[in-house]
Amino acid sequence: MNEQRVVRVSKYLSKHLRHQPERIGLTLDEAGWVEIDELLDAARAHGFTIERAELEQVVTENDKRRFAIDGSRIRASQGHSIEIDLDLPVAEPPAYLYHGTVARFLDAIRHEGLKPMNRHDVHLSADRETATRVGARRGRPVVLPVDSGAMHRDGHTFRLSANGVWLTAVVPPRYLRFSR
Repeated sequence: MNEQRVVRVSKYLSKHLRHQPERIGLTLDEAGWVEIDELLDAARAHGFTIERAELEQVVTENDKRRFAIDGSRIRASQGHSIEIDLDLPVAEPPAYLYHGTVARFLDAIRHEGLKPMNRHDVHLSADRETATRVGARRGRPVVLPVDSGAMHRDGHTFRLSANGVWLTAVVPPRYLRFSR
């Protein structure tokens, strides 16, 4: 499968497994899972045929591991805007995590901290490189270190998704480190 097709299938899966399953007649269970055959049938019925081999390739070769397969089911690993419970265990974060953004959001972040916006949680990366790639999707990236160790000591809860993304409800401004 060529790279353009991989991206199209991945975006289609993200849209319908993270945000709008009802648009193609899917009903995800409480943890975000749906039967693979049901997904493939729904996609086909709505004019976007995905072969099983294509689906498996997108899941296994995606460098961000956006999707997970468990037996005959599939789900998005995180990033949902719909109400689901990923049932991720609470985990102790490393001393620092990182958030990628762009300069136009810095004033709001300085005053309000990081908020989940249209998602369930704030997404943080374990390394600067990943945060840089995340920020670059919207322009010239700015990477903000998050004092996750202090947040954890102060009672904030962190969860680690299957694809290595750290999730927390909010990051108050006092835990962010801004460059001068």
